[in-house]
Amino acid sequence: MAEHRSMQRGALLDAARTLLSEGGTDALTFPALAERTGLARSSVYEYFRSRAAVVEELCEVDFPVWAAEVSAAMERAGTPEEQIEAYVRQQLALVGDRRHRAVVAISASELDAGAREKIRAAHGGLVAMIVEALDALGHQEPRLAAMLLQGIVDAAVRRIELGVAEEPEAITEAAVAMALRGVRG
Repeated sequence: MAEHRSMQRGALLDAARTLLSEGGTDALTFPALAERTGLARSSVYEYFRSRAAVVEELCEVDFPVWAAEVSAAMERAGTPEEQIEAYVRQQLALVGDRRHRAVVAISASELDAGAREKIRAAHGGLVAMIVEALDALGHQEPRLAAMLLQGIVDAAVRRIELGVAEEPEAITEAAVAMALRGVRG
C-alpha cells in the first residue's frame, strides 16, 4: 500500500512539473492534476492539502537535485575562473529541462513562506559556492558580486526561455563572457 501511495505521489509531482513548465503556476490546479494523473480530485487532496504544498514538495525534491548538478560541475572545474564558468554554463544547460522550468516557474510566482524559504536555502547553497570562487579570485565584495552574477544567469535563463532572437548557445557564451570579463566582453 505504501509503495502504491508513493507511486501516486510521484505521478502527481511529475504532472505538477509538466503543468508548471507548460503554463507556469496558473496551470497548476487540482483539477488539472487530477486530469493528468487519472485520479479523482478528492484523491489529490489526500496527498496534498493545497497548491502550496505541491510546490513546497517539488522544491524539496527538485531544487537539491538541480543544485547538486551545478555543484558537481563546479567541483569538476579547476581554477576559480573555471568554477564560475561552470556555474553559469550548468545553470543555462538545465534550462530546457522540465524540472528546471518548473523551478523557474515556482521562483517567479507568489509563494507561501515555506516554499520561499526552501528556494532561498537551495539558492543560498549555490551562491555560497560562487562566493568562495570569487573570494579566491581576490574579489573585493564576493557576496555582492555573487548576487550580481546570479542576476546575469537569471536574465540569460529568461532570454533562453523566451526563445527570441538569439540561439541558446549565443546567450550562454555572452553570459559566460560577461560573468568572466564584465561589460568589456
